[in-house]
Amino acid sequence: MTVSMHKTQAALKLPTQVPALLGVARAILHAMTDNPSFPAPAPPLATVAAALAGLDDAELATQTRTRGTVEVRNAKRAVLVGLLVRLKAYVQGVADENPDVAMSLIESAGMFVKKRVAPEKPVFEVTPGPVSGSVRMAVRSAGDRAGYLWSWSPDGGETWYPAPGTLQSRTVLAALPARTTCSFRYRTVTKDGETDWSEPQLVLVR
Repeated sequence: MTVSMHKTQAALKLPTQVPALLGVARAILHAMTDNPSFPAPAPPLATVAAALAGLDDAELATQTRTRGTVEVRNAKRAVLVGLLVRLKAYVQGVADENPDVAMSLIESAGMFVKKRVAPEKPVFEVTPGPVSGSVRMAVRSAGDRAGYLWSWSPDGGETWYPAPGTLQSRTVLAALPARTTCSFRYRTVTKDGETDWSEPQLVLVR
């Protein structure tokens, strides 16, 4: 069976901040509950709802500034993000089986339809690395004499850790916390100075 390269694709557009992420997850749950187009969601919506409630409670707990609450919150956020990604895959499967109405199916699930654009190298791309706990980061080249600074955050951008700078527009970052959603960013260094940090990329480290 040949799969079309131009199929309609589902997208989540998950926010970095937890309150906004909770809002998106609630909207998806509301849209998919009792939706006849999705009779057997995988994972079950009850599982997603339980993860959402757990993250909501954990986010409230961080406001007490008690030691360890941020780590617990981050772990529960990773669980919810992972479930939403799996739910998107389920919706994508239903859409692929019904290509004529794929767009309306995806939107009825509270998700977004990925826009089709001409193929080109992303400005900034973060993908799984060669081993567990690693990622590959690549950016569009800024020129022959440019340098690149990288950093990552395990807590939604509250704390940033520097990674070794490079003269190439790509690098592999290892020793990251596996099964954790981390943020990644970069800035370029040229003869004119340093640019601002890029918009962070939110990625679930495998």
